[in-house]
Amino acid sequence: MTCPAELGALDESRKRNSVPVDRSDPVLLDGDTWQSYFRDFQRSAFRLEVHQTYTMPAEAETVRAFLAGAEKPRDFNASWHRTISDHAAAGRAMTRAKVVRRPLTPYSRYLFEWCVPGNVAAGEDYRIVDVTDRPNPGLPEQDFWLFDEATVVHMHYRPDGTQAGRELIRNPDLARYIAWRDLALAHAVPFERYTRDLS
Repeated sequence: MTCPAELGALDESRKRNSVPVDRSDPVLLDGDTWQSYFRDFQRSAFRLEVHQTYTMPAEAETVRAFLAGAEKPRDFNASWHRTISDHAAAGRAMTRAKVVRRPLTPYSRYLFEWCVPGNVAAGEDYRIVDVTDRPNPGLPEQDFWLFDEATVVHMHYRPDGTQAGRELIRNPDLARYIAWRDLALAHAVPFERYTRDLS
């Protein structure tokens, strides 16, 4: 049985972890408009990833190849690596925190073996928040990008991991998103250290 005090604490926890809802008409991003956010940010781009599987049509072939035991192509993700390295050379930070639960899903294994090492080598600060043996530290169940601590884009996904849209959040509570970023990074370990300990 839960006492009133416990119910109050639970309500407060849910409020802290809940994602603000923008009840105006959503602004959905696609194509060059979406790509421009990665070209034009001036200081920082942060991504929180909370899902264990992402089912992206553009990755379907390479995921199948990875799971079949193929070797990673020599130029895999080269254009994205150039984007990261160009920003790093200009002093602009790209940081990502991924929430992980073990055992790793096939997609996470693909990500860790084929995708993330190249991103890190190019200059992305990629970190892991492992919640297998501990509770969620207070992060939302919502993927998002935070650009320059000023612009928030929600990444929406269906239960099977397919993307349902990218939504620009109008008038976001920036202090909350910055706090979530800082919380994620405070509970994260660098990718290379995490995978070394994992093996």
